[in-house]
Amino acid sequence: MAGKPILHYFNGRGRMECIRWLLAAAGVEFEEKFIEKPEDLDKLKNDGSLMFQQVPMVEIDGMKLVQTRAILNYIATKHNLYGKDMKERALIDMYSEGVADLGEMIMHLPLCPPAEKDAKLTLIREKTTNRYLPAFENVLKSHGQDYLVGNKLSRADIHLVELLYYVEELDPSLLASFPLLKALKARVSNLPAVKKFLQPGSQRKPPTDEKKIEEARKAFKF
Repeated sequence: MAGKPILHYFNGRGRMECIRWLLAAAGVEFEEKFIEKPEDLDKLKNDGSLMFQQVPMVEIDGMKLVQTRAILNYIATKHNLYGKDMKERALIDMYSEGVADLGEMIMHLPLCPPAEKDAKLTLIREKTTNRYLPAFENVLKSHGQDYLVGNKLSRADIHLVELLYYVEELDPSLLASFPLLKALKARVSNLPAVKKFLQPGSQRKPPTDEKKIEEARKAFKF
């Protein structure tokens, strides 16, 4: 029997958190090896573990996978969270990319210079309420089903619900006009594997603060 996947990253959200969410939602237990200092990253680079000299990296099924989307695609395919055919997969990809676009903006917010933070936050709020959340609300409204694609849980639902938690952290009122998204968030959050991941003490990471940014700067020398 294959061992648990091992996730190599720093002890924060960054580009690994969506991988943690997807594994958890699939009911997969995983281990984490945290990069805490430049030497930890250098060791992975020097032993040939990082194809492009960067993390996230996940050891899974005898492979050392890098590149976030490649890792997510593999996990989703393995655990039947990637649709039943090419058309469903295309929709799942399209929705997941939309989630990633807004997620990138939110992820980079803590790194924004203080003088630019208010403008960046205003832009995120505007795109959240006028572009991204209406698009996803309309998908659910158009077919009246419980999940985004094929009336079955997919990686797109999991990524979107993760994003909705981040939007809520920014400003809970941003979700007020989107009842179907709020219902999706509740539905996915109540799935046993996700419910467990949302409990205190899980491997889910807290919001990025100044302390986490400093840890990342120290580990990755940026």
